[in-house]
Amino acid sequence: MITNIGKAGANTHGVLRYLYGSGRANEHTDPHLVASWDGFAPDPGRDETATLAQLATILDLRVKQAGDRAPDKHVWHCSVRAAPEDRILTDDEWATIARRILNATGIAPAGDPDACRWVAVRHAEDHIHIVATKVRGDLTPPRNWNDYPRADKECAAIEKEYGLRQVVRGDRTAAKRPTRAEKEKALRAGHTATPRERLRTTVRTTVAAATDTGEFFTILRITGVLVDIQYFPSGDIRGYKVALPGDTNAKGEPVWFSGSTLAPDLSYPKISERLAPAEPAPMGRHSGRPLTAWQEVTDGVDRIPDVLEQADDAVGQAHITVLAETLDALPLIAPASHRPQLAQAAAAFERASRSRIRAHHQQAQATRRAIRAIVREPAPKDGALLAILLDALLLAVVAAQHWHHTRHHDQQAEAARQAAEHLHAAYQAAAIQPLTVIHQRGLRLTVAVQQRQAALIRQALPDLAEQALSEPGWPALAATLTDAQKAGHDPAALLTEATRRRELDTATSISDVLVWRLRRSAHLPDLSARDNQRTPPTAPAAQPAARAAGDQTRRR
Repeated sequence: MITNIGKAGANTHGVLRYLYGSGRANEHTDPHLVASWDGFAPDPGRDETATLAQLATILDLRVKQAGDRAPDKHVWHCSVRAAPEDRILTDDEWATIARRILNATGIAPAGDPDACRWVAVRHAEDHIHIVATKVRGDLTPPRNWNDYPRADKECAAIEKEYGLRQVVRGDRTAAKRPTRAEKEKALRAGHTATPRERLRTTVRTTVAAATDTGEFFTILRITGVLVDIQYFPSGDIRGYKVALPGDTNAKGEPVWFSGSTLAPDLSYPKISERLAPAEPAPMGRHSGRPLTAWQEVTDGVDRIPDVLEQADDAVGQAHITVLAETLDALPLIAPASHRPQLAQAAAAFERASRSRIRAHHQQAQATRRAIRAIVREPAPKDGALLAILLDALLLAVVAAQHWHHTRHHDQQAEAARQAAEHLHAAYQAAAIQPLTVIHQRGLRLTVAVQQRQAALIRQALPDLAEQALSEPGWPALAATLTDAQKAGHDPAALLTEATRRRELDTATSISDVLVWRLRRSAHLPDLSARDNQRTPPTAPAAQPAARAAGDQTRRR
């Protein structure tokens, strides 16, 4: 059950005319009162002698009595809607619900003889509208501050008591949804997304790519977005607003959106905090070799589950923000065939990136710098790097889902779950080509080497060994263990670490999961071009991804 409290209005008769009318698409059926402040209000829907003017006059009585003391916007309008799968509530049940909402919001406290006048109108089976005039019997305004969260909290209690669907509730950190007018305007222009949504995606992606606020505005302009920067008298930046070329109002002027109206974390103060300079961290090294930006990003993402489990909430929120920035950046550099799923994952996780917890962004700056670096360096020829990163991202997103769930961030947890589904699909597509290469390498191992690696698996993973050995991906795992040994690692220690940090019981393919975890933790070299050339043609589904990766490299 959800409530929607609109902006206060000044035309009581106009609101009633809409509620008792046929609706924009003739969707209003049998409009009638289910309750009122005294139980005796005239009902133009069921009483032929009653009129809308009479009902409006009675509701506005105290407004007229208050005269100049009455607020200009005196009409309070709230809709209460049940979920589509809920049972049909009776008029008496809706009447009780209306009184509970009015009591919770302070518009009409229970037992208060001076409470505001109100009516509850039902013109559909699944919802009611409550209209009240905001002048009490003592001619003072009601104490209805913070009415939306109070109504939402009451709805949660009503859901439990009435056995209705318990709706996932937010914490008022969600981005503002496009209005109906914005949606209709976008459809007329032939777009599936509104300008607000398109700008939000563009700004988020730009934040993920920019190194400072100056570059942030430069990249926005390069993408074709109109940018207007506001300044304080001191010359410091106060804020910004953006618009799409061609998106104009009735006067032909651009329709501007400030950053904060796109999303709470896209205001200029929030962006400048994320892009604030930090002490440069030394480049990571492994076995004497400097790590590439892709390896540093993967390492940073790989640490996120442990950070979320061990660090305080401010640091955890900072790493979830960086996780979102990684997802925002990937569609810029991934092969074209993977971009739709990656873009959907980023869009879904956008809601999971914000909460009421204030992030300590400086704790995640090393990973943020690596993200900026991978946007600027050539896309890797080796598809294994993308598959390894996607595998790490999937684990991190699942960890973020658990982190939000334990803190009762319901909307964020659900958003992370949806993002994980899209990431899993992208990972499966990206892993085909590199797994084929590694699989062919494993098939070329001698029987003695394969037996030695099988014995190692049985020793390190006694409970899961037989499943891993029977899977089609076993040759790729054997090849990866051999590569790790050649690179100077202890394969048994790597296997122990891989199973200690992440559960494997629910994995579809234990061998495939271990391949990426071992290659990630050991920083094994890229798959060589020679191996790719020797590999037989892959499945048709993998060929477009390989061509797209090559095209991306040549363009860069």
